[in-house]
Amino acid sequence: MIGCLLIHGYTGSPHELEPLTGYLQKRTNWEIQVPILPGHGNQLELEDVSYEEWMSAAEKAYVELRKRCDIVYVIGFSMGGMIAVYLAAKYDVTKLVLLATAGKYLSFRKLFVHLGEVIEDGIKGNLQENEYYLNYKGKWGEVPFKANIEFMKLVRLTRKYLKNVKSPVFIAQGQMDGLVPYQTAYYLDKEIPSKQKEIVFFEESNHLICLGSDKETLNKMVYDFLTEPMNIERSCCDSKNKMSHN
Repeated sequence: MIGCLLIHGYTGSPHELEPLTGYLQKRTNWEIQVPILPGHGNQLELEDVSYEEWMSAAEKAYVELRKRCDIVYVIGFSMGGMIAVYLAAKYDVTKLVLLATAGKYLSFRKLFVHLGEVIEDGIKGNLQENEYYLNYKGKWGEVPFKANIEFMKLVRLTRKYLKNVKSPVFIAQGQMDGLVPYQTAYYLDKEIPSKQKEIVFFEESNHLICLGSDKETLNKMVYDFLTEPMNIERSCCDSKNKMSHN
């Protein structure tokens, strides 16, 4: 039996991963779990939640899934990617997928830029086409300062585990990502010693990489990575021109 654990990002929910989750559900008979981290979901309640609780919830979900499955894949988005790194280092997961992973702190300043884009689209009547509005509507102003500190603590702690990851890893990063700079993918590549790594940059994707225009390509790449044996020691490519180099 194969299990797959998907971990959403900071202030997010399983919605951030829905297209990929649905893609895997339609094409496999895997047991797929997408837990909601404490204080997260459609209504945020982050005032009294610690980063230890986020990590503990994800770890509990992994341990329970591992009891029922011989093979477990872990996919993490943004902050969830760093939690996935922790799980991979501690449990030597079968395969690891890191999507727009917050290997360094998020640029909170960029959140105001995106807020400006939401306002602009609202004036133009295009709100239903704005990914940030659809994903974060109802959450603006609900994130307490203390929660941001907890997020930074989590990133600082989990970075220490990067050097212990031996699992085959797929790293995907949007080049238009304003919250996690695309150079973070190079940082993850440098710090993770796995012999089997694939790094892909999506030219048109922003931080919400699973919800953007490249999602179909991303879904297929992740599926292929998880279902096919990895024979590449290292590959780095661009989703548009398919250029690769060692």
